[in-house]
Amino acid sequence: MVVLILSGVLALTVAGCVCVVWAARGGPRWTHGVAAATQAAGRLARGATRSGRKRNGGEYPFGGDGGAGGGE
Repeated sequence: MVVLILSGVLALTVAGCVCVVWAARGGPRWTHGVAAATQAAGRLARGATRSGRKRNGGEYPFGGDGGAGGGE
């Protein structure tokens, strides 16, 4: 079930990206609406990621040192 949901989200993401490119090249009017919605969703997702970093107080929201290694 989870795979089906994630596959659907991936398909919608790819279709949205295609509409962004198509609208930029002068596609049909409906592609401009889908492209605007896709870009707005991207801005919201980016904003949520940034606010999560601020809330956790660091650059790496999931803890650790960002994978720097440091075995010494």
